[in-house]
Amino acid sequence: MTASATAPEPGTGRSAALRCAVLDDYQGVALDLADWSALADDGAGAVDVRALRTPLRSEDEVVEAIGDCEIVVAMRERTPFPASLLARLPRLRLLVTSGMRNASIDLAAAARHGVTVCGTASNGEPPVELTWALLLGLARNVVTESTAMRTSGPWQSTVGADLHGQTLGLIGLGRIGSRVARVGLAFGMDVVAWSPNLTARRAAEVGVRAAASKEELLEGSDFVSVHLVLSDRTRGLLGAPELRRMRPTAYLVNTSRAGLVDQAALLRALDENWIAGAGLDVYEQEPLPADAALRTLPNVLALPHLGYVTRRNYEGYFREAVADIAAYLAGEPVRQLR
Repeated sequence: MTASATAPEPGTGRSAALRCAVLDDYQGVALDLADWSALADDGAGAVDVRALRTPLRSEDEVVEAIGDCEIVVAMRERTPFPASLLARLPRLRLLVTSGMRNASIDLAAAARHGVTVCGTASNGEPPVELTWALLLGLARNVVTESTAMRTSGPWQSTVGADLHGQTLGLIGLGRIGSRVARVGLAFGMDVVAWSPNLTARRAAEVGVRAAASKEELLEGSDFVSVHLVLSDRTRGLLGAPELRRMRPTAYLVNTSRAGLVDQAALLRALDENWIAGAGLDVYEQEPLPADAALRTLPNVLALPHLGYVTRRNYEGYFREAVADIAAYLAGEPVRQLR
């Protein structure tokens, strides 16, 4: 695909197209969900856009695949851009990421290398909905029973857990967590929340209780769902001591970031049945290795990081990526990350 924006090719007087790579287009939809031709004929020249469908698993693979590009569009945190990689991409001038936060991009290093980083809007509803897909799937043993139906297995082999009257503990009550809370209330659950900065007033505004401590929340909840931003302060927030405080009949759901939970401790908790199970959509290494234990543990409902993967979100990401590129080429970058 060719869109507009060129620079003179050295020594020729001819215009050479700028190159743009859209990374990690796993579903092969990036070029169909936005009008990339909208960049054409704006007086700046031409941009050659190509989409890459397979994961780039090392810095060497990234450099080989996009080392010739001036513009890169990244999908969330699928491909990290640390300082070491940015130093190996001297042609790169514009890096667009879906969403307005991307912890896998070293913004300071990007600035040092003269790379402008821009983002896009992102809807909060999709991860809320997926959180409930996981929670309900765990509570009613959906995978086990559906698999039995498809394979002529036993007719009813499990006894599901109720939601009504049970306690939902939310670690984080921000944009995502507060929406998860309202669904829990609609199910008739007792919803309690905790975060390092949560106040009783904020909890009351959402209609839930504020736990006095993280420990109190973990000990009293039948379902625990994590909704915090990953930072140095929150990394490993749930380790072995915290997981041991959960009830053996309780479930943990994490659709935020894998680093919020100590992964070694989580594996042990699941393997030794400290907790009843976990619903997971995020992992320290993505794609999750084929031999990872989380793929096969019977008490894990695992999805391949689908929290933000919806048509509406994708349409917004790619349309605004096109707008970001156009604005940058016009000399007026928008939605810059700093």
